[in-house]
Amino acid sequence: MIKAFLGVWLEFDLVIKNGRIVDGTGNPRFIADIGIRNGKIVKIGRIEECQGYEVINADGLIVAPGFIDMHAHDDLIFFDDPFNKPKLYQGVTTVVCGNCGISPAPVNRRTLDILRSYIGILSKRVSFEWITYGDYLRKLEDIGPLGTNFAGLVGHGTLRIAIMGMEARDPSHEELKEMKSLLAKSLEDGAFGMSTGLIYPPGCYSRTEEIIELSKVVSRYGGYYATHMRNESNVVLESMAEAIRIGREAGAPVEISHLKVTGRRNWGKATEMLKLIERAREEGIDVTADAYPYTAGSTYLASILPPWAHEGGEEKLKERCKDPKTRAKLREFIERRDDWENFVKQAGWEGIIIAYSPSHPEFEGKSIAEISKSLRKDPYNLIFDIIAEDGLKAMMIVFVMNEKDVDKIVSHPYVMIGTDGLDVGVGRPHPRAYGTFPRVLKIYVREKRVISLEEAIRKMSSLPAQKLRLKDRGLIREGCWADIVIFDPKTISDEATYEEPRRKPKGIKYVIVNGVVEIEDGELTGKRAGRVLRRGMF
Repeated sequence: MIKAFLGVWLEFDLVIKNGRIVDGTGNPRFIADIGIRNGKIVKIGRIEECQGYEVINADGLIVAPGFIDMHAHDDLIFFDDPFNKPKLYQGVTTVVCGNCGISPAPVNRRTLDILRSYIGILSKRVSFEWITYGDYLRKLEDIGPLGTNFAGLVGHGTLRIAIMGMEARDPSHEELKEMKSLLAKSLEDGAFGMSTGLIYPPGCYSRTEEIIELSKVVSRYGGYYATHMRNESNVVLESMAEAIRIGREAGAPVEISHLKVTGRRNWGKATEMLKLIERAREEGIDVTADAYPYTAGSTYLASILPPWAHEGGEEKLKERCKDPKTRAKLREFIERRDDWENFVKQAGWEGIIIAYSPSHPEFEGKSIAEISKSLRKDPYNLIFDIIAEDGLKAMMIVFVMNEKDVDKIVSHPYVMIGTDGLDVGVGRPHPRAYGTFPRVLKIYVREKRVISLEEAIRKMSSLPAQKLRLKDRGLIREGCWADIVIFDPKTISDEATYEEPRRKPKGIKYVIVNGVVEIEDGELTGKRAGRVLRRGMF
């Protein structure tokens, strides 16, 4: 309950009383009051109710730093939904975007159509009223206060598209120089680093040496390198070694995106993967990772096809899926080769679910095996037909992971939490967009008891803030911005399912962003106070 005292000057804008504070450091919880003024925490201790303009009674509730979604794809969501409701409802107060090698900027008008097609899945409407990364950030600010704070990375794929289009070759010396220049300008504009998506075109067309050279620029500006690795299945250990090598030779901190091991034959490798991170850190390389607590991932359906099918962009991809000879070649490649991220072999047709298809909404929520059987249609021809019509807009959910591996990864001390989730209001998205953070607190803290509450909060707050070098967020500490989530540890629960992915979580009572209460009793207040954060801005 919030009490308002009108017409009287009081010491604090907001007072949180009697909460059990889990401060984000991993230290034990304690009971204290919190006084907030001008968006910041200015006092932790004993505070009288009469000292606050607004007062929240948090008796029996956990008061924690707002969650930082270390792996988000909310780059364009604010243009559709300024509140970013799926994240705000689950206690997220800061989202880190530009992951998996793709960001909305910088833009080259000559290759804009290619970028538009590859980033179109991030929004129902994509305006691209910007050229530089700084222009893009200013457009976000033009929306006004956001529901959540925003931090962004520059996508390596976006840099490549701007300079090289969708060509499957090494950059020339001059092209690499231009990519470095675009990257440097974006980092100067406030980007926190660079990301790669090395299973996706055009990132998959790049050699390790290209990434090292670009990451040296990232290092020079104090940013970090985030990577969707080249492979998360049969050669996942080699892919991790590549990521670590890039960090070592470039001198840049490394963040391994949505750490996982896919495909039944690879299940059990999580232990060895985590040891690679530990050894690298012993060597002095700043390697961390993020993960989500589900055994299924989600991406665009066309990623079922090998990298060469994407050369030249979306229209060429559609043409190849229409051509009978190319279909036969694609089928043979998928059936015989597993030296790439082959989702068909990893998940099987029964493990690939259509999440969104503009041309066939009746397929959504059904597996390829199920649709194929009902239509009496060959599954290959089915996916070729869908991609030929929908291109890169069709989305899928793929069940490729083992629960034991997920448990080991999510509970590891060097792994933070990220949703990798997005909902633009169409289809049937992955439930992680609404449920990731409450699910960790329910499953791993309350039910399995493999992580303490204090450790879970650290992984959701101060650990990502440390990676981002945000000195004044991620902690309940005097002087820090008042990004705070207040929840009931006994009832917090993810409610989103694969069948009903948009169900809001339970148990989250209040979400406060920069000192403003945006969620009260689990519902929007209509207020927004989120900011666009820039690297080096404290």
